[in-house]
Amino acid sequence: MVKIRLSRGGVKNKPFYKIIATDSRSKAKGKYLDLIGHWQPSQGDITINKSKIEKWIKLGAQISPAVSKLLKK
Repeated sequence: MVKIRLSRGGVKNKPFYKIIATDSRSKAKGKYLDLIGHWQPSQGDITINKSKIEKWIKLGAQISPAVSKLLKK
């Protein structure tokens, strides 16, 4: 099953998250199928490619609760 979820990066107290489409069985920092966007909470910067989100949802991907909150913003 494919999931759309966050992958954390950055350094201590300065997180940076990638919004990715990945297999649900893969590790949090493992390989991913597609990079959909990124989120940097310290600067309030959110970049999401809407067409990629729609493509993966049509293919049956499920969105994690954290990403669904970001999409509502």
